Amino acid sequence: MEAQKIATRKEVPMQRHCIYLALGSNLGDRHNNLTIALQQLSRIMDITALSSLYETTPVGYLDQPDFLNMVCSGTTELTPEELLHQAKTIEKELGRQPTFRNGPRPLDIDILLYDDLRLQQEHLSIPHPRMRERGFVLVPLAEIAPEQIDPETGKTIRELLHDLTAGGKPEGVRIYPKRIELKTVKAGYKPQNP
Repeated sequence: MEAQKIATRKEVPMQRHCIYLALGSNLGDRHNNLTIALQQLSRIMDITALSSLYETTPVGYLDQPDFLNMVCSGTTELTPEELLHQAKTIEKELGRQPTFRNGPRPLDIDILLYDDLRLQQEHLSIPHPRMRERGFVLVPLAEIAPEQIDPETGKTIRELLHDLTAGGKPEGVRIYPKRIELKTVKAGYKPQNP
């Protein structure tokens, strides 16, 4: 009788999860901060799409510089909790300090969607609880995933954006002239000297 082989963790394929992340920066070199963050994220996820960059008016606390915002999509083997931990680590590495809600920051990374998961924990809610209220999230998300379904409402991202803007353009969200290219992120980012 042939002995059965016991599979080790390395031999068992890990499940990959489809994720959408929102990134924002309004302190320092915003474009550079987002590029470095994406490069670091590429170590924990396979980034498959990047939105354009959008310059946006701050929400909540208005006495601060405008943000650059974007959305990326990809797949990861991390659990939602592991992904949140890694995102917060990247934020700290790029200089984020504890501050008040909606305050200025060199980097903010939010988990918008994780498969079709609906999760409510003390420090993690998926889908992101304020995603449907924010043009600076829905505009870039609709750019790369207009037909993606919000598991909370059952609506597409395009429908959520239409609901938010009543079919018009969202206030305070402007296309930014520069982009971050996926090939730059995948190739590895090297800061340029001015």
